[in-house]
Amino acid sequence: MKQIKRLQIGKNGLSVAFIDQVKSIFEKETLVKISILKAACRDKKDAEKIGAGLVEALGKKYDYKLVGYVLTVVKYRKEQR
Repeated sequence: MKQIKRLQIGKNGLSVAFIDQVKSIFEKETLVKISILKAACRDKKDAEKIGAGLVEALGKKYDYKLVGYVLTVVKYRKEQR
């Protein structure tokens, strides 16, 4: 069983470099868990904005679920929206 890739978003927030890193991981993986640190957002609304921004930058084949301050991003075979 493969391990799930885990990343963290810190005080730099959702940067272009972070999005590129996530895209490179999704070339081989279908699931990534991203921990949002307290330096990146103040409350759940900011965490939702980060998740929505990341999925928008990745494309239509991606979706996310936010539990606490952990984003679970999934890549599907077909477009979801």
